[in-house]
Amino acid sequence: MADKHGREATEHDLAATRPDRIRNVVLVGPSQSGKTSLVEALLAHTKAITRAGSTADGTTICDTEDAERSHGRSISLAVAPLVHRDVKINLVDTPGYADFVGDLRAGLRAADCALFVVAANEEIDDGTRQLWRECAQVAMPRAVVVTKLDHPRADADGVMAHARDAFGEKVLPVYLAHDGAMVGLITGSTDDPRRGELIEAVIEESEDEGLMDRYLGGEEIDFKALVDDLETAVARANFHPVIPVCGATGLGLGELLDLCVDAFPSPLEHTPPEVFTPAGGTAGPISCDVDGPLVAEVVKTAGDPYVGRISLVRVFSGTLDPDTPVHVSGHFSSFFGEDAGHADHDEDERVGALGHPFGAAQLLASRVVAGDLGTVARLSRAETGDTLSSVDNPLVLKPWSMPDPLLPVAIEAATRSDEDKLSQALGRLAAEDPSLRVEHNAETGQLVLWVMGEAHAEVVLERLAEKHGVAVEQRELIVPLRECFAGPSKGHGRHVKQSGGHGQYAICDIEVEPLPEGSGFEFVDKVVGGAVPRNYIPSVEKGVRAQMERGVRNGFPVIDLRVTLTDGKSHSVDSSDMAFQSAGALALREAAEGTTVSMLEPYDEVGVLIPDDLVGAVMSDLSARRARLLGNENIGDDRTLVRAHVPQRELVRYAVDLRAATRGAGTFTRTFAHYEPMPEDQARQITPRVR
Repeated sequence: MADKHGREATEHDLAATRPDRIRNVVLVGPSQSGKTSLVEALLAHTKAITRAGSTADGTTICDTEDAERSHGRSISLAVAPLVHRDVKINLVDTPGYADFVGDLRAGLRAADCALFVVAANEEIDDGTRQLWRECAQVAMPRAVVVTKLDHPRADADGVMAHARDAFGEKVLPVYLAHDGAMVGLITGSTDDPRRGELIEAVIEESEDEGLMDRYLGGEEIDFKALVDDLETAVARANFHPVIPVCGATGLGLGELLDLCVDAFPSPLEHTPPEVFTPAGGTAGPISCDVDGPLVAEVVKTAGDPYVGRISLVRVFSGTLDPDTPVHVSGHFSSFFGEDAGHADHDEDERVGALGHPFGAAQLLASRVVAGDLGTVARLSRAETGDTLSSVDNPLVLKPWSMPDPLLPVAIEAATRSDEDKLSQALGRLAAEDPSLRVEHNAETGQLVLWVMGEAHAEVVLERLAEKHGVAVEQRELIVPLRECFAGPSKGHGRHVKQSGGHGQYAICDIEVEPLPEGSGFEFVDKVVGGAVPRNYIPSVEKGVRAQMERGVRNGFPVIDLRVTLTDGKSHSVDSSDMAFQSAGALALREAAEGTTVSMLEPYDEVGVLIPDDLVGAVMSDLSARRARLLGNENIGDDRTLVRAHVPQRELVRYAVDLRAATRGAGTFTRTFAHYEPMPEDQARQITPRVR
């Protein structure tokens, strides 16, 4: 398989044949915490790359796409494998910026354990705290790495203490950096008080119930027993070691790699996701067995100008071989509903070349076994989150959950040529990025991209232009309003035209009255004496319905209305279905002139999850957005869920505003609730739609 520069890559020594000799480690943490630099330092430490960022044969692996260089941050998931003590460690580097949570979630799915990377010169942010809680909910083993020890403002001791406050009492340093050397708190003879605290914390997790009594009684505890207990506690997610490292000097890198090998679990110890049949039935559990049924998951999809689509997969069971047929199943809608944004699909494809992901390069692989990560070329129909399985035994993994993209961006093609290419380009981007949802709003006629934030929107638009050659322009989002009659009225519709030959003749009289919210439309026939022939009464109703859809004030649909046909006139020759449709529409428009027509706006029920100290500020902001507050609910020890009904017009940029107001600590959900009358001063500002 060639890399992105057209060079043929070699397999190196990265082939894994036994799951117990694999560790899949995801690096998470805030932007600028030093995750990517740490990956490069670990690769250089194990001689996987040179300090210049290339493999021994010159293959560049630390290259980034243009979007990452222009934004000055990592915006996508990258995998870099290395070998330490005959164990393959797949380092999964994830973006730290909140807009690119899609790749972060994919990295968590691909891995069996997590390194939380925090910088010695920064505090631990709320987003990292929340991610720690999520990992705790699924019992993912975790450790904390303190980077940037050489920064002028570095305070390693302070950050390690802060980590315990942020993540819990089972987070303790196992090494200290002192005078350019690592001091082991278990192995060393230091009398640092943190050594006793660490030993007690490890003993608390020991299966030897008498160990604590012997330790408190002054008995010397066997070093190997302590280390074994520590490693077991880490693997079971009961204890979380903190290790300081310095990539520039190499300090702590060996100790960190030893921790990955000795304490982090292999794929054999990882519980795989739930497995189903494509029809929705429950399938039997799978295990990490190289000879088991093939079950692999696409955790990332990317387009390559030389080899086409490349799929990064995690193999949970079986062995993936090149040039073999596989069944591709995508069932987002089945698990998460029709709004998931990815249509369900099932098809058979043939696997192309296999590779070991190595940053920007793809190194040739002869097979990918259970527990390992690999790349697959030319799976033209596979999307991120899809399952690969045997053609004879198709299976589906339940995809990982994603937060909803809540920032809408309305776009349209810049030219007719761009319009022809836009749909296909968006389809490819959505296949790569499950955090992007594409909506073709039939009511407003707008094409809306639902994204995670402004940076996500910017990257999507850049990729449309640079990777797919499609130029688009942003437009103001149209919120779908409604119109309703505020009181009863009458209307007279007269459609009479004579132009020689058959003319057009239809007259009808109607009465209208508003109905309670949610009642819909009622049409009542009270014509007597055949004033309107029976065959034309449905025509009047059809014309009224069409005018209701077009609106009578600002071009938005009319709802909750009863229309009663009371009288009319016809002509034996010139009356027709179309004539009475026109008369019905005219009658409704005249009725609208005889009463007030109110504008209705949609309200969403919103749940805002925030730290307790931000409740007042968030509630004040919601009130300023014309929200109706519904109440609060305590979530855990330090967070509150604020519920409210909020006009959709006030939520267009709420994803951006909430993140700014809460420093990234606030999240929210929204679901449609109902329509309510819009204040008249705001209704007067609505630009009528031409329909």
